[in-house]
Parts: sequence; C-alpha cells; structure tokens
Amino acid sequence: MLILIAGPYRSGTDGDPQAMAANLARLEAAAWPVFAAGHLPVIGEWIALPVLRSAGAGPTDPLADQVLYPAAERLLARCDAVLRLPGDSAGADQDVATAHRLGLPVYHDLAEIPSLAPRGAA
Repeated sequence: MLILIAGPYRSGTDGDPQAMAANLARLEAAAWPVFAAGHLPVIGEWIALPVLRSAGAGPTDPLADQVLYPAAERLLARCDAVLRLPGDSAGADQDVATAHRLGLPVYHDLAEIPSLAPRGAA
C-alpha cells in the first residue's frame, strides 16, 4: 500500500523553523516501520515543500495554504491508506476526513498496519 503519514507539521509552531523541522522528523520516524511492513510511506510535505521552494516560497508564506493542503489532497487520491500520528493538526485532520470520504483505511498506530514483509526482511 501507498500510505500517507499525517500529523502535525506547522501546527503549534508559530512558524518556528526548528519546531517545524522537529515535527517533520516525527513524521519521518514512522516511514521506516511502514516500509519495513512492506508498504511505501509518503508524507505530504515531501511533495509540497519542494513545490513551495520552486515558487520562491516557504511553509510560512501565504502561498503555503494553496500548496500544502491541495498537495496532500492530490496525493491522497493515489494513496491506499493513512497513518494518523498523534497531535493537533488541522491539515492531518483534513487528510483523515479526505481518506474517509475516499473510503481509505485510517490507522492510528503502526501496529494496526498489516505487515506484508516476511519476518526479518524489509
């Protein structure tokens, strides 16, 4: 499955780049377990941030709302599931709502994701 990892990125950071980087690191920490279970992890910011940079903008620029949420929604149209990590996040809540609308499973814990990988393999 292609699994979108959703959770706080900008939420609660007041635009602090270090806080956003820490949030992104928490999202990315879930990537290996998803991959090791035999799936392909993806994070919306992996798509949206380069798009913003190519437009000369960043995650706190006004353009960000026109890129971050739409990028996640376009990505979700190609995903098979969502892993919702803990923490307040309007964007992640929107991802979950979109997943429900699309009929995609939403996992709230890595242990809920079915493992396709043989034991000891990645």
